[in-house]
Amino acid sequence: MNFIDELMTNPALTNALPKALGETLLMVGVSGVFVLLIGLPLGIFLYTSAPGGLRPMRVTNRIVSDVIVNITRSIPFAILMIALIPLARAITGTSIGALAACVSLTIGTVPFFARLVETALRDVSSGKIDAAMVMGSTRLQIVAKVLVPEALPGLVAALTTTLVTLVGYSAMAGLTGGGGLGQLAYNYGFQRFDTTVMLVTIVIMVVLVQLIQWIGDASARRVDHRSAATAGTKKRRHEPVAAV
Repeated sequence: MNFIDELMTNPALTNALPKALGETLLMVGVSGVFVLLIGLPLGIFLYTSAPGGLRPMRVTNRIVSDVIVNITRSIPFAILMIALIPLARAITGTSIGALAACVSLTIGTVPFFARLVETALRDVSSGKIDAAMVMGSTRLQIVAKVLVPEALPGLVAALTTTLVTLVGYSAMAGLTGGGGLGQLAYNYGFQRFDTTVMLVTIVIMVVLVQLIQWIGDASARRVDHRSAATAGTKKRRHEPVAAV
């Protein structure tokens, strides 16, 4: 009962928690949108421009893949976030707050998502691509009508994994003034030795991650036409044959 009373009377939970949760959702939501808008075309480019792709561009692919994507992914997010403070200030007009943190969250996560997109596209059967080329489809038509639809379950799973990663990154962003649940846990839980705030923050982040994962898994199953076709085949096999 004392624990419940502490939850209801702790100012960090009654006053600061709703704002911190809103900032975390803002960071994950805004960054997720920009990661999708930038990372999806980048991942498609990495796949199509690779040797053996639809439009091989060896030099450009190596520059984008090895120099831009790999180097950005190799920098720890905490260091990258600090290095991008001037850029965040130039774009948003401030170096602190949830919107400023979205800049580093987006730049730090786009290469990660682009690699997942490239991997998902590689799982598409080459026979379907060859069939589309034989029928005279352009490269753009192959990407829009073959590659992306066939890889859609993998792309949804990639976006889900990226959003879960953004939740963790948003907590680190709070340590440099980004706000959100990370800053709440650090300012009130760690610096003030408030175990209750730490526990509540961890529980909320776990629930948030589980919710994102559940929605992502359900969406991936819904868009997976292969599993739907398999389910339909099994259903027909088990249907009783009508007597003549």
